[in-house]
Amino acid sequence: MDKYLKNKKVNPPKFSFGKLGRVNLRFKRDIEPNEVFLDQLAQEKEGDVKGKLELPISGLKFLILGIVFFILFLILFGKTFQFQVLESPAFLNLAKANRERIYQIRPERGIIYDRHMQQLVWNKPSYDLVCAKNDLPLDEIKKKEVIEEVARIFQEDPQVIFKKIDEDEFSEVLISENIPHQVLVILETKIGELSGFRIEKNTVRDYLDPSLSHLIGYLRKISKEDLRINSDYTILDYIGKTGLEESYEKTLRGEPGEIQVEKDSMGKERAENLISEPEVGKGLILSLDFELQKKIVEELKKSMKKVGANRAAAVAMDPNSGGVLAMVSLPDFDNNLFSQGISQKEWEELKSAQDHPFFNRAISGIGYPTGSVIKPLIGLGALEEGIIDSYTKIYCPAQICVWNPYKKENECYKDWTFPQAHGEADIKRAIAESVNTFFYQIGGGYKDFKGLGPEKIIKYLKLFNWDAETGIDLPGEGKGILPEITEDWHLGDTYHLSIGQGPFTATPVEVCVGFSAIANGGKLLHPYLVEKIVNNSTGLPQVAKEIEPRVIKENFVDSQNIEVVRKGMRQAVTSGSAVLLNDLPVAVAAKTGTAQSSKEGYYHHWITVFAPYENPQIVLTIVIEDIKGIQSATLPVAKEVLKWYFTKP
Repeated sequence: MDKYLKNKKVNPPKFSFGKLGRVNLRFKRDIEPNEVFLDQLAQEKEGDVKGKLELPISGLKFLILGIVFFILFLILFGKTFQFQVLESPAFLNLAKANRERIYQIRPERGIIYDRHMQQLVWNKPSYDLVCAKNDLPLDEIKKKEVIEEVARIFQEDPQVIFKKIDEDEFSEVLISENIPHQVLVILETKIGELSGFRIEKNTVRDYLDPSLSHLIGYLRKISKEDLRINSDYTILDYIGKTGLEESYEKTLRGEPGEIQVEKDSMGKERAENLISEPEVGKGLILSLDFELQKKIVEELKKSMKKVGANRAAAVAMDPNSGGVLAMVSLPDFDNNLFSQGISQKEWEELKSAQDHPFFNRAISGIGYPTGSVIKPLIGLGALEEGIIDSYTKIYCPAQICVWNPYKKENECYKDWTFPQAHGEADIKRAIAESVNTFFYQIGGGYKDFKGLGPEKIIKYLKLFNWDAETGIDLPGEGKGILPEITEDWHLGDTYHLSIGQGPFTATPVEVCVGFSAIANGGKLLHPYLVEKIVNNSTGLPQVAKEIEPRVIKENFVDSQNIEVVRKGMRQAVTSGSAVLLNDLPVAVAAKTGTAQSSKEGYYHHWITVFAPYENPQIVLTIVIEDIKGIQSATLPVAKEVLKWYFTKP
C-alpha cells in the first residue's frame, strides 16, 4: 500500500466549482487510508445529488417565468404612468382642494320703492357662524377643544353644538345667525384659532311698516329641502316668502360672487383671493303710494274700533293703468320678526291667532259675498240683454212673494226699506238707492216681467272676471265663487244672487278690477304692483325694464250702457245711499253693500268708489268683516281717505 501511494501521481492543488456551487480544493499532501474510503462515499453521494438537483431548467418554464415578470413590469409601469401622467391633474386638484376652499359672497338684495321713490325696505349687515365639517381638526381631543371654545364664546352647552354638527347631513352647518355685536367682537379675535369655523357676512331685511307685510312679504331661512332641490343655494341663504319678496325672488336676489381661501395644514386661513364680485339684485319701483296706504290703515282702524270689528281689506287702483295704489289686509303682522329673528313663542302666537294675520284678505281665499255691490253689474246685464233701457221704470213693492216648490208655500223677499216701498224706479235710482225689489225683478223676473235668469247673471259676472284670478303679481291669489245651477235651484235663489247674497263670493281685488272697467268706460285691466325694475348697484336707480299696462279685455259691453250705470253710481252720492261723500272736493261715484255673515246678526260692509267722476284717477274698494247689525262703517273710511287724497300737497 505504501509503495502504491509513493508511486501515485498527485496533482497540484486547484479549485473547482461543482454544479451545486461546492468548492473542491485539491492540494498535495499525504492521504490517509480512511480518507480514501470517505472520498469514495462522498463521490457516490455527489453523484446522487447531481441526479436530483443539477438538472437544467426547461426552456418552457423559463419562458413562462419571463412572461410573468414582464407582465408584472408592465402593470407596475402602467400604474406609475397612470398616477404620474394621466391622473396627475386630478391628484393635484385633490391636493389643492385640501388646502383651498371656494366660498360664495352673498349679493345685496334689491331695494323696493313706492311710486314716489319712498324706500320701503333696507338691507342691514349681519354676521353668521358656520362650521365646515371637513376643516375640523382630525384629532378628537383638539376637535373637542375647538367646539368647547365656540360654546364658551356663545355661552352655550357644548353638547348642543356637538349634536348640531353630528346630526346635520350637510358638510357645512349653520351654528349661529345674526350674531350679537358683543359676541361678534370676541369671536373675531378668536376665529383664527377655531379650525373648521368661519364668520360669514350676510344681510337681513329691515321693513318700513307692518301695513306692507302682506304686500311685500318677508324672507325665510333656506330649508334643507331647498338645498336638496337647488344646489345654487347655501345654508346661509334666505328666500322670499309671500308677497313681492316671493314673486320677484329671482329679480331681487342678485348673483353671488366667489372668494378663494387658502388654508394651511392646520386648517387656518393663510390667504384670500377674490374670484368674482357679487352682482347686486335689481330693485322694484311700485305703483303703490305708501302715504295712501298708511291713510287707509289709519282710517280703517278708527272705524273698526268704533264698530267692534277685527278684520278688513282694501284695494285702491288706478283705473287707467291697473296699477295698485294701495293694498291693505288687517290684521297685519311685523315681517321684521322673520328676517331679524322670531322666537318660538312669537311664532306660536302668530300662527294660532284667531284673526289669522298671515291671511291676505285683499287677494286670498274665497272672498266674501258682496251684497249690493253686485247691483251695477246686474243692471248692466239687464241693459245689455234689452230687458230694460235707461228709461224703463218698474214698480218696486216693499216685498215680493213667490211660490217655493220645495217648501210648497210662498216665500217673501223684502226690500231693505220694508215695510216701506220705493215705488217706481229706473235703473239709475235703483242703483243709487239700492232698491232690492227692482233687482229681484230684473234678475229673476216677476209675474209677466222676464228677468235675466241665473245663467245670464253668471255670464255677466264672468265677463267682469269675478270667477277668476286677476293675475296680480303676488303669490297666493284666490278667486271668487259663482253658484252652480242645480236641479233644486229655484226663483228665490236667483233673487238672492241678484242682490249679492247666497252661495256667491268675490275677492276685494276682483271687485276693484271690475269697477275699474266701469270707471274707465269698458277696459278690464290687469292689476299690478311693480311698475319698473331698476339697477341700483350704484347711485340713483336706473330703469332696466318698464312694465306696460295690460288690458284683459275691452269692448265686451256697450259703452252707453256703462255710462248709464256710472250715472246711477254718481246719483248714489248726490241723493242715494252714499250721500255722505257728496261734500268731497271732487265729484265721486260709489256703490255700497251689506252682506250677511256666517255669524248670526253680523254683516260684511262694502263700498266701492271712483273719483273724480268725469276723469277717474282712483278706484277704492273696502270691506270690513263681521260688523254687528247695520252700522255705517266703510263710508266714513272712504270719505276721509278721498278727502285726504285730493287735498294733500
